Amino acid sequence: MKRLVIIYLSFALSGCASAGHVAVQPEVTVSSVPSLDTVWEKVPTMIAEHNLAGLSVAVFDGHSIIETRTFGVKSRTSPTPIDTMTAFSTASISKPVTALLCLVLDAEGEIDIDAPIADYLESWQLPENSEYPAAAKVTWRQFLMHTAGTTQHGFADYYYGDAIPSLIDSLQGRIPRYDRPIEFQFAPGSGWQYSGGGYVIVQLALEDHFDRPLRDLAREKVFSPLGLDNTTMAQPGEPGFLVNAAHVHNESGAVIRTGLPITPQVSASGMWSTPSDLATFAIAIQRALAGETVGPITPAIARTMTDVFSLEHVGGMGTPFFRGFGFGNTDWFRHDGSNTGVNADLMASITGGYGMVLMGNGDDANTGPVFAMLRREIIDGMRWSVRHAVGEEPISPELADAITGRYRGLLYDLGLDYRIEAVDGELWIASEFFAQFLGRDRSRMRHLGNGAFAIDDYPNRLQFELNDEGKVAGVTLSRPGSTVGAFDRSMSLIEVRP
Repeated sequence: MKRLVIIYLSFALSGCASAGHVAVQPEVTVSSVPSLDTVWEKVPTMIAEHNLAGLSVAVFDGHSIIETRTFGVKSRTSPTPIDTMTAFSTASISKPVTALLCLVLDAEGEIDIDAPIADYLESWQLPENSEYPAAAKVTWRQFLMHTAGTTQHGFADYYYGDAIPSLIDSLQGRIPRYDRPIEFQFAPGSGWQYSGGGYVIVQLALEDHFDRPLRDLAREKVFSPLGLDNTTMAQPGEPGFLVNAAHVHNESGAVIRTGLPITPQVSASGMWSTPSDLATFAIAIQRALAGETVGPITPAIARTMTDVFSLEHVGGMGTPFFRGFGFGNTDWFRHDGSNTGVNADLMASITGGYGMVLMGNGDDANTGPVFAMLRREIIDGMRWSVRHAVGEEPISPELADAITGRYRGLLYDLGLDYRIEAVDGELWIASEFFAQFLGRDRSRMRHLGNGAFAIDDYPNRLQFELNDEGKVAGVTLSRPGSTVGAFDRSMSLIEVRP
């Protein structure tokens, strides 16, 4: 895995279980489905302009896939068109699938995700740490939530002919990209740090405890029950790898080596899938959130995966979905993935059963602008934002003047700059964040009364507190419909610059 989009802009499915597949695609329940034809007409020009080899998209609404589109080729060395069953490396979207597997095994009584993971490790042991003795009791859940405190953000890819490292090699730092053993940076549960290394520990614990490869466990417990026929955690060259696969391409548009990267750390970034399968996975979670049990996904499991446990980190975190995204006035559960030469993005609404999956076989510069355009155009074209329209209250000139200015770290703890400005009597917030993800640099702010604001493309509410001099003294973040506690942005995280 190369990086996690924005999180490090540094930046970083009703049915019951059966022997066969679960039917997870009912008829569309939305009264009318807007046409996205004008969106698709823009794609060929965009992918040519940004030298993207290929693109595959699935759009869903009313808990059903309503559009699938493909563009370009699987490989520029042998230009076979991408089709809807062409699999891409999903990179870090492997993590929520690994988390689901662990939650299913926990529900079946096969593991206890609140028990120390050390009780399940046999071939390797957690490093001793005198500074953080609680690390010896770190739990499965803490690894899945990225609160375990472990290092190693991600891992490099390998190809046929390379010496492929073992999981223990990865954890001991015997790999080119990371030459230090995994370590604890803080006491488990006391902070948050995205850690692919933590997910590798989960993989090793699963394989040690069950004496089976993760790819087999995932196929049995997740892929087969949900009918994900074009999804695998097998790697190129292994039995079960998919024949119809897109090759990875560098920024110049050339195939990287064999085109099929091998990722032994499959829990963190080694899964391959299609937009349709990932949409089916997301729809299963959405339907479970609405009270159904879909295959192995119960309502309780779906809530565990998506409930926000903190607003302090990256605008909101679930287990392990990112919950800090609000594009189109929607509360999304989301995970992206980025390995060298490939990118993927899964966005699904908490309510309403809608969302999208984007997959492209190009590097960041190739996929980034195309994905941004598609997010914006699909959200606007489907009119998803109007489903959650927010009423506004008048804002006094004094309040508008007080909060107008430049800030740092206002919406996310990522060191990003923000600018609140008045335009024709409306307040807008501008940021590089919106530019990267939506291809427009600002989002509308709507006053809810008493200094509280909603933002069209951000899920949290902002409550501005003014001091006796009428200056901003602090900002509190809260999440509508969530039981998670409000979070005060201290002035050390905010720089107001007129």
